[in-house]
Amino acid sequence: MRLSKKFFLVIASLIILAGCTHKTPYTNRSQMIFMSPKEELALGEKSYKEALSEAKVITGTRDANRIRDIGMRIAKVANRNDFNWEFNLVDSEDVNAFCLPGGKVVVYTGILKIAQNDDQLATVISHEIAHALARHGAERVSGSMVQQGLQVVGNIVLGATAPQYQNVFNQTYGIGSQVGVMLPYGRMQESEADEIGIYLMADAGYNINESLKFWENMSKGKESGSDFFSTHPSSETRIKDLEKVIQKAHIRN
Repeated sequence: MRLSKKFFLVIASLIILAGCTHKTPYTNRSQMIFMSPKEELALGEKSYKEALSEAKVITGTRDANRIRDIGMRIAKVANRNDFNWEFNLVDSEDVNAFCLPGGKVVVYTGILKIAQNDDQLATVISHEIAHALARHGAERVSGSMVQQGLQVVGNIVLGATAPQYQNVFNQTYGIGSQVGVMLPYGRMQESEADEIGIYLMADAGYNINESLKFWENMSKGKESGSDFFSTHPSSETRIKDLEKVIQKAHIRN
């Protein structure tokens, strides 16, 4: 029994180490990703088609063309020839945008009420592009796999040694791993996408100082709160972090 447990832990460690060979662009952070780029791109293509099939896509208007033109300008400096870039404007009051693997970007019309010029729109689009470049989606999937795998291991060990504690373990592990690991991890990815987005904006010739004004616009009318139980940093946190990144970007250029 001891040998099998040791063998399992060695194999698990090797798998994790094998997944830690990826680096994020610009920030050069080590990542644990088990999904191949080919699988990730295929998933992005499929999810994008499904998302657009259920949405009201706006084409041919001034705003739709702005989204496309800004997106392609940033995509050019992103230098990912394996991405089939697409930029679509969707009719929705939600103040939101997203990018799926492979450069599939959607901006909701609700954003247009917040982003007051092309530089502020570039803040949003470059942030979403950064998520795809940094493979954040695949990284989250891989993190969930590890999270679930560790829970399985814990249940196996407790099942053999102290089964009366399994329910408590599962409840505690679920809350602890979500609040203590996954939520901070999500906030870290958001902050990283903000940083990479600033570098992309700068390379594409946009005014990176407008990113601060965009997040100031986002914070208007909202109560300031703790980031602790959130998947995203607050606007106040983002502004403070972006001020530091903008200084780095000016030095870099």
